[in-house]
Amino acid sequence: MNAELIAVVLAVHDDTPMVRTLEEGRSLPSGPLRTTHASLQKGVRDWVEQKTGFHLGHVEQLYTFVDPPCTDGTRVTRISYMALTRVGADTERWKSWYDYLPWEDRKTTASLPMVAVLEEKLLSWAGNDHLRQQRCAFNFGLDGMAWDDELVLQRYELMWEAGLVPEAPHFVGGVNFGRSMTSNSRRILATSIARLRAKIKYRPLVFELLPEIFTLWELQRTVEAIAGRAVHKQNFRRLILHQNLVEKTTGLSSSSKGRPAQLFRFRRELVGSRRFMGSKLPLVKSS
Repeated sequence: MNAELIAVVLAVHDDTPMVRTLEEGRSLPSGPLRTTHASLQKGVRDWVEQKTGFHLGHVEQLYTFVDPPCTDGTRVTRISYMALTRVGADTERWKSWYDYLPWEDRKTTASLPMVAVLEEKLLSWAGNDHLRQQRCAFNFGLDGMAWDDELVLQRYELMWEAGLVPEAPHFVGGVNFGRSMTSNSRRILATSIARLRAKIKYRPLVFELLPEIFTLWELQRTVEAIAGRAVHKQNFRRLILHQNLVEKTTGLSSSSKGRPAQLFRFRRELVGSRRFMGSKLPLVKSS
């Protein structure tokens, strides 16, 4: 069995959550595990640097995925990692992760027509099967159930099972729900988004995606981009300031419309010393 290291390199650029891709957006940076790699993480860092030129900051292991057997009987084990960085001058190979999982963006009503078609397809697949109906309702927030922004992987896998994504062996065709990717790449992307959405609620990972100096509005927009949902502005600011994770600088933003906004910095000396928010993000209920 061959082992491959695969990296989901995430960033937020112009209020859009981005993923670094290869092959015109069809795959993620990856490479085989070699005996010369001192560790799995060192291996994935080496491959990302070699293929993208990025020196990664925060890196953490996700899950291990095993591909179905090839025609010759061999199988590939893919060891996935999530990495956080900032977009540089080269933006061409960065793609919005909502290009691949458009139903995950609930910040505006723009995706509602597509989501309505998706829900119709899912319910058609569920038919009279009560368990399938329950899974559709739970994962996609149907029949009055709340939308859980962390169930990214479960939603993708339900669509895969229903044959609604091209990666599924029994793809039904018809409507294209987002861009497809090679092998397990879209499943691995979904896993990474779910991990990040969960962790920004209790660890200060969001600051890895921001410049050293930022406004509270920029911080809010970054959180909203990741969560795929709007937050209550005043409640969010009270929550952030109450945590004492940011401090004012002497500068003001020159790019804001109207009055210049106060600039803040993240107090990195607090990393590891406390939980981030300790309570749920003040997310606005999705439609």
